[in-house]
Amino acid sequence: MADLNVKINNLKLKNPIMTASGTFGYGIEFADFIPLDQLGGIIVKGTTLEPRQGNDYPRMVETPQGMLNCVGLQNKGIDYFIHNIYPQIMKIDTNMIVNVSGNSPENYALCAEKLDVLDKIPAIEINISCPNVKDGGMAFGVTARGAASVVKAVRKKYHKTVIVKLSPNVTDIADIARACESEGADSVSLINTLMGMAVDIEKRQPLLSIRTGGLSGPAVRPVALRMVYDVAHAVKIPVVGLGGICNAHDTIEFLMCGATAVEIGTANFLDPTVTIKIIDELNDWLDKHGCKSVDEIIGVIE
Repeated sequence: MADLNVKINNLKLKNPIMTASGTFGYGIEFADFIPLDQLGGIIVKGTTLEPRQGNDYPRMVETPQGMLNCVGLQNKGIDYFIHNIYPQIMKIDTNMIVNVSGNSPENYALCAEKLDVLDKIPAIEINISCPNVKDGGMAFGVTARGAASVVKAVRKKYHKTVIVKLSPNVTDIADIARACESEGADSVSLINTLMGMAVDIEKRQPLLSIRTGGLSGPAVRPVALRMVYDVAHAVKIPVVGLGGICNAHDTIEFLMCGATAVEIGTANFLDPTVTIKIIDELNDWLDKHGCKSVDEIIGVIE
């Protein structure tokens, strides 16, 4: 068997396969389907400082080769996570990573600070696709300045691995990645969902309650792959790739384009065992092609 171990700076992964936030719950929901300890990491659902109700229904729509969602970061807040969820997941033998969202740099930092003291949370993933309430609702992740402000604030309060999840809804994603790197991000993950819309032509109205939502699934994969390639060639920190990955072939594409690890998202809804299948298929492919380590294929596309 090939060596599947990878590192995101100081964070060691037994293999490059992780789950994407918002598609895998807190991990425990999938315990009946797969051995969770075989994953490289689990990124739990988005968590905020205060509880959030999320958007009104309907907030999910199936689209060709994907889906739209506008769930709106529904969660019970960081204190609920610490007291009720953390005790249930702390013994899972893999990297349990919390996705953090906020509406100001200070808000992100306070949430991260509460997670910093939890021994079994070795890393956080910062979602900078959230609206900045101090800047008219513009997402932090659409400007280098906005992204840097969040990373800088979090870095002062959080002392373990910081991964920054980048929005694709920008002019130059490499520029955003460099800004995050300059303020101390250990890694960047990309892409978050693309903004999209669907319409009910009989009712003559949008299918989602807030009109637009995030597009995910195989439809976004070519865009994600290009952006991962661009960012991997623009920064020195590790890149985590995601966006429509459904099998080992997709995974290998991302690794060859420069991703150190990947996250599996929408595919979990179609097949709750897909992550384990990808790990096995990746190992088989590496063996078949005479690769002793997954490192041999990471970033081979110049």
